[in-house]
Amino acid sequence: MLKKDNLPLGILLGFVTPILAFFLYYLVAVRPSNIEFTQFLGQLKGNYRLIPKLTSICLLLNGLVFYLYTRNRRDLTAKGIFLVTMLYAIAILLMKIIR
Repeated sequence: MLKKDNLPLGILLGFVTPILAFFLYYLVAVRPSNIEFTQFLGQLKGNYRLIPKLTSICLLLNGLVFYLYTRNRRDLTAKGIFLVTMLYAIAILLMKIIR
């Protein structure tokens, strides 16, 4: 399935990859300090300045997936990943402007 070259796959990967990166960030950076996941989400809810920063970090994995798909000449999938990454970037900018 991941070897196909189509736009819906790229859009799906673009949405799912930052979510996986968020959980990976929690497991690597937060969990060793014995903070439960619900407690971590509560901290994020109370600290609006941290959300755009954490989202930006999670988008770095999107960049890696985008690179891998462009390197393998799966351009339609890469376009979907890029499209969703730009949507995330607009959301981050709006969060920074509003708060």
